[in-house]
Amino acid sequence: MTQPDVTVTVIVYNDAARLPRAVASLRAQTHTNIEIVISDDHSTDETPSVARELAAQDDRIRYLRLPENSGGCSAPRNRAIEIARAPYLMFLDSDDELPPRAVELLLAAHREREVDFTMGAVRRVRVDNGRRSTWMPHVVAERRTVEGIEEDPRLLFEHLSTSKMYARAFLDRHELRFPEGIHYEDQLFSAQAYCLAKAFTIIPDPVYVWYIEPFAAAASASISNQRHKISNVRDRVHVQRLIDEFLVSSGHAGLREDKDYKFLKHDFRMYAGDLPYRDEEWLASFTDIMTPYLDALSPGAYERLPRPERVVLELLRDGRTAEAGLAARGLGQGVAPRQVTTDGTGAAYWGDSVPSTDRARRELDVSDLELDTRPFPTAQFRHEITDLTPGPGATLTLAIRTYDPGLRLPVGPQRASLLLTPGKRRMTIPFRLDPVRPGVFEGTVRLDLADASLPVHGFEGVRHPVIRLNQQGLSNAALLLAPVDFPTRRALVGHHEVTLEPEGRNPGRLQLRWRPVGVTARVIRPVVHRIARPRVRNAMRLVASVLR
Repeated sequence: MTQPDVTVTVIVYNDAARLPRAVASLRAQTHTNIEIVISDDHSTDETPSVARELAAQDDRIRYLRLPENSGGCSAPRNRAIEIARAPYLMFLDSDDELPPRAVELLLAAHREREVDFTMGAVRRVRVDNGRRSTWMPHVVAERRTVEGIEEDPRLLFEHLSTSKMYARAFLDRHELRFPEGIHYEDQLFSAQAYCLAKAFTIIPDPVYVWYIEPFAAAASASISNQRHKISNVRDRVHVQRLIDEFLVSSGHAGLREDKDYKFLKHDFRMYAGDLPYRDEEWLASFTDIMTPYLDALSPGAYERLPRPERVVLELLRDGRTAEAGLAARGLGQGVAPRQVTTDGTGAAYWGDSVPSTDRARRELDVSDLELDTRPFPTAQFRHEITDLTPGPGATLTLAIRTYDPGLRLPVGPQRASLLLTPGKRRMTIPFRLDPVRPGVFEGTVRLDLADASLPVHGFEGVRHPVIRLNQQGLSNAALLLAPVDFPTRRALVGHHEVTLEPEGRNPGRLQLRWRPVGVTARVIRPVVHRIARPRVRNAMRLVASVLR
């Protein structure tokens, strides 16, 4: 066999079912002169036999099995680097894929100009619903060559090692390898690569397909989806400290604020949404690990964050974990605090008292949220379910409390509606919110799921009710927060099973899940999906509307 142009390493551990898909994506590459190394971290399932069978089918494939399990991604990648025969290297996880032109496009960028690595866009695919998106699209939007990470520190957010093709000489020259024995190895490896590279080229084309399973079982979840483990928190902070040390030792200390901002905006933000769902023991351990590191970060990094995120961080740093969890509900969704307090200058602070320290006053000042002045359609309220009472059939009575800290609503009863749109068909249930005290209203709404108008071929999916308020011809729609834990309830509604449950993750809305059953699931939906092109679908909708 001639020398390959590129070696692509597929790391795998106990993933016999998905390994063939990953390897098939490599065999389908438009640039065929590649070497494929399957690096097995000592799997105990059928992976070895599957890998050997794949190697027997294509002489470009080599199978490498580690003598013992390393417990991470670094060792299998490093062992593969040792035996790789090509001058350019790429990495692929066994549960992901490469688009057909990935190798061709990244290699062409290397040959166009001598650079240390090339990188492209990552297409993310949600396994549960098929939704597609681009990872960090703003940093890969245009083709360009970057001469040093200082030209664009935003790239620190794109810390994946799998979206890049590295020159082997670059890795060897700097003895750059994946750190073994720790998780989040990509973050350290990528930070080092960015800082050590004299130049690297970015292309906007997709070069990696990353499959996301947000609801995967804990035992099989990816490392980033194991945030419930305190060891996960410890590993993430440990890697950040290693990056900090490297920035200083490599002469890139000037990047510290950008790197700290990335940590707060990305890494910490992932944990913030989980805070309302953690018990006191977990929160205590989390605070012990996280707070000392938060206190060491650049003040400038905090100033670049949205105000709601700064509030959560300050409450956590001050040891007010319960309040931090409360503030974390609905992050990024325009959910107001329950209460604000003003001082003599007119500044509004999160909570029921004026903060006592300079730092707390700076971080908890929510005046910039404009709770009392922004236009009504974008005004911020907080709608919470305080009680759920199941009724006969598929009915449910919700007790709702609305907080209006900006005092936007006039004194007296308020007209409100609960909105729900299963199958793109809106249910609107009017109800009344009565004043309890200034800035707080309460009401009840009866939801009968049997009233939902579903498509003739049924509906499968998840919906979250929202609350709409009306004032002087204007409307405001906002999400409805549910108790973080209440018993799941299932009901048979027509030819559907409907599950009522807490969302279980940020922001924690009331969640309704429809699943077709019976003849709708067995006959109607398969037929519609097989034959219904857009024109036919529209005709069926017209017929269904006439029949109704």
